[in-house]
Amino acid sequence: MYRNLTIKQKQIVWAWAFLALPVLFYSVIRFYPTGNAMLISFQDWNLLGTRTWTGLDNYTTLLSDPVFWQVFRNTFIYLLLGTPVSLVVAFGIAYHLDKVRFMHGFLRMLYFLPFMTSAVAMAWVWRWFYQPVPVGLFNNALASIGIPQINFLNSTTNALPAILAPAVWAGLGFQVIIFMAGLRAIPRSYYEAARIDGVSTWTVLWEITLPLLRPTIVFLVVFSSIGFLRIFDHVFNMTTNNPGGPLNSTKPLVLMIYQTAFSSFDMGYAAAQTVVLFIVLLLVSLFQLWIMRDR
Repeated sequence: MYRNLTIKQKQIVWAWAFLALPVLFYSVIRFYPTGNAMLISFQDWNLLGTRTWTGLDNYTTLLSDPVFWQVFRNTFIYLLLGTPVSLVVAFGIAYHLDKVRFMHGFLRMLYFLPFMTSAVAMAWVWRWFYQPVPVGLFNNALASIGIPQINFLNSTTNALPAILAPAVWAGLGFQVIIFMAGLRAIPRSYYEAARIDGVSTWTVLWEITLPLLRPTIVFLVVFSSIGFLRIFDHVFNMTTNNPGGPLNSTKPLVLMIYQTAFSSFDMGYAAAQTVVLFIVLLLVSLFQLWIMRDR
């Protein structure tokens, strides 16, 4: 049968033969768990017993749960604060680092180092920084210049920004490297022409650099947004005594899913929260791609 196929048909057969393994992998590892989670969201299951069909009860409970809406708000605060701050800081560093020639590779390595560091180790180091006097580095520095110490992690006002800071810092190196790659991809001829015409630095930045960096910016906006919507490690490790912070002021949706599934053993309710997170990630990503598309 194979001998009777045309060259075009044989190419298609070989293509599917090579694609069979990754398709099988994604079906088993990705698609099946996703579909199973959606199914469990309509059921009542404690992980060990039998599953009971409950219909939309988990989603009804979710919509009437005040903790969920507090967590939902926290998740979007992480997104709306973390994404623009991290991108602006990363672009500023990359823009100026691109002009540095002395020890350029070493400096780039230093900025990328936090991205390679374990999130757990990093969270515990920052947790030590935030401790009260005489342990905490930040409060000791404030006390040395006569400023009262700040309650970083046990305050409903300060806890979320205190956790967001190391989360932004952790991803900064990756964003800097990607921005620098985008800057290096811009043809030098544009800048040479602008220099000959006497164009100011700000005009070059707004009219040449940023428009040509649009694909890089779109990628980093979507990538960073997904990261902040899925924030977990920093929150969990910096608030282990009270996971989610005081009055759930720092709890993101992923941490709520984890606690619902593995502390309360309510897998159906956790699956419903997971489905909501999946929908939010999908809609936010599609919205950002639509907003930042080329017109």
